[in-house]
Amino acid sequence: MILSGEEIRKNLGTNIKIDPFDPERLNPNSYNLSLHNELLTYEEVVLDMRQPNRVRRLTIPDSGLVLSPNQLYLARTVERTETHGFVPMIEGRSSIGRLGLFVHVTAGFGDVGFCGYWTLEMFAVQPVRIYPGVQICQIIYHQVEGDIREYQSDKYQHNQDIQPSLMFKELNPDAQPHDPQLRFTFGGH
Repeated sequence: MILSGEEIRKNLGTNIKIDPFDPERLNPNSYNLSLHNELLTYEEVVLDMRQPNRVRRLTIPDSGLVLSPNQLYLARTVERTETHGFVPMIEGRSSIGRLGLFVHVTAGFGDVGFCGYWTLEMFAVQPVRIYPGVQICQIIYHQVEGDIREYQSDKYQHNQDIQPSLMFKELNPDAQPHDPQLRFTFGGH
């Protein structure tokens, strides 16, 4: 069962935390989350699941940024959420989908106990201009039946930034983590 907007409001501060929270963004059965002003794009031609992949950080200016088709962009929400006792799930808003913009490729489903910012896996069907702060997706809460064991993984829990894939931690635990952000050097230094 999906929580109504009023049930979301009743659980704020206890089982549900959304920071910052704006009551104007509360819908009949969801809450609108907004887009942060930064994106990551992978720099590798072929992404390797067993290794950290290099990324480039982009800033979305107030005038907007055009997303190219067939390119994955990782973004995050402005809002940090915590969910206890419910299953959180994000879904793109229909107005965003009608522009041909997917806000998540496959990972719209959260675990009970997830705390952090939502990483968005954005993919454009055709060129589309995006803007920082736009209400990009909505979070929905599902009730859970049975005993609950909350999400405790250190992989994405309590994140502070956009999270590229950390699949390499599962497939290659000995891989040396490094800062995957592409560094530019000039003049050989």
